[in-house]
Amino acid sequence: MKTSFLGKSSKRIKKSGRNLLDSIGRIKEDINYGSDIWNVYDFMYLDKNKIPALNVLEISIPSKSGLIIESKSMKLYLNSFYNKSFKSKTEIINKIKKDLETKLKIKIRIKFINSFDKEPKCIDLNNLKLKKTPAKKIIKFNGFRSICPVTSQPDFANIYIYSDKSIDTSWLKKYLISFANHGGFHEQCIELIFKTLKNDFSINHLEVCGRFQRRGGIDINPIRGTHNKKLFVNFREFNQ
Repeated sequence: MKTSFLGKSSKRIKKSGRNLLDSIGRIKEDINYGSDIWNVYDFMYLDKNKIPALNVLEISIPSKSGLIIESKSMKLYLNSFYNKSFKSKTEIINKIKKDLETKLKIKIRIKFINSFDKEPKCIDLNNLKLKKTPAKKIIKFNGFRSICPVTSQPDFANIYIYSDKSIDTSWLKKYLISFANHGGFHEQCIELIFKTLKNDFSINHLEVCGRFQRRGGIDINPIRGTHNKKLFVNFREFNQ
């Protein structure tokens, strides 16, 4: 996969503004519903009085988009706002929304947030002693690891799964652990988990959410499901 910035030195970058954004093709999967929630923890800009302001942004991109924004280019783009003055937060939202939608060619949602939702009640898969997971309950796997296919850097996450069918506990643990040296972007890993579970266990109602740890001040959290109404929102295990 050819990228403009990922895995490369940023010292000689001459692009600015919207041109910093690097859109790459999304591998299209036969998954009806989903979104990628980006949390931008270190978004800095200047207010109307040219005083620095630090806020958290939430960006939600539909999984049906044909394109995604390469993560390092997103970081470079958003970091470029630190010395730009805006009259209001609405002006900032409109600016970023227009730039991202121009690149992605799809409508997105973006907003400033002050807190995250609480983690849903869930069953700890790591220590589950039952032979099968309980149906219609949220299962949580702590300690998921995968590898960036471009930089070979590890990514870490907690995986949350809702299924209307029981799943073999031992198999599920081993399957999720098997990703430890798997090369795949966050979105691809969650989509592979979703497709494997749905096909192998004939699940009718399934939703898989990856809550990844941040890198460079941004975390990317894919959600994939069989139903339009999502069970998972923008939550975190621990808030700050």
